[in-house]
Amino acid sequence: MRVILLGAPGSGKGTLGERISRATGFPRISTGDLLRKAVREGTPVGRKAEAVMKAGGLVDDATVTGLVRDRIAAPDCLGGYILDGFPRTVAQAEAVEAIDPARPEVVLDLLVSEDVIVARLDGRRICEACGDVYHIVNKPPKPPSVCDACGGDLVQRPDDAAATVRERLRVYREATAPLQARYRAKGTYRPVDGDGFPEDVYSRAAGVLAGEGCRL
Repeated sequence: MRVILLGAPGSGKGTLGERISRATGFPRISTGDLLRKAVREGTPVGRKAEAVMKAGGLVDDATVTGLVRDRIAAPDCLGGYILDGFPRTVAQAEAVEAIDPARPEVVLDLLVSEDVIVARLDGRRICEACGDVYHIVNKPPKPPSVCDACGGDLVQRPDDAAATVRERLRVYREATAPLQARYRAKGTYRPVDGDGFPEDVYSRAAGVLAGEGCRL
C-alpha cells in the first residue's frame, strides 16, 4: 500500500508517519528530510533547494520527484511505504503514480488551523548536533537552548519563523487545493482531524487505515 500524508507544514505529518511506520513496517519517506540531507551535504540539488526553502517556497517538481523515485526503488519499499510531504501538486501525484502505478493508495489529509500551526512551528527548536526536536512551550529542554540528549545547541530553523510559516501556508494552500480535489475524485481522499494529542490523531488515522484494509 502507498499511504500519502497530506497536511500543511506543522500539521503533524512527521509524527503520524512515524507511528504508522512502526505499526506497519512501511518506511516513512519525507521529502523535507531528503531535501535537508541534500542541503547538509552541499549537493547541487541541495544548493538549489536551500534558497527556495529559506524563502518559504516549494522546490520544483523535477527535483523532488527525482529524490522520491530513487527512494521508493529501495528494497524496503517493496511491501509498502508512506509519503510525507509528497506529492504537493497534481503533477507530482501523476509522477508518483507513473513510477509505481499498481500500488493501492490511501490519502490521509491532516486538518489543523493556521494559528495552531504557526504556534507549533514558531516555538520549535532543533538540536544542531543530534537532530532532537523540542518546543519552547510543549516540550521545553531542561536547560534553555541546550539539548537534553547530547548538550548541543538548539536552534530555530529559518523556515520555522512565524512570518515564513504563514507564507509557507499560503503557498501550500494554493498548490494543494487542486491535489485535494484530484484525490477526492479518485475516491482515495480521507480527511483526518489533526488537532489534539498525537495519540488521538494516530487513533483517528489508524481507524481510517484499518477501514482501507491496512494491517496495523
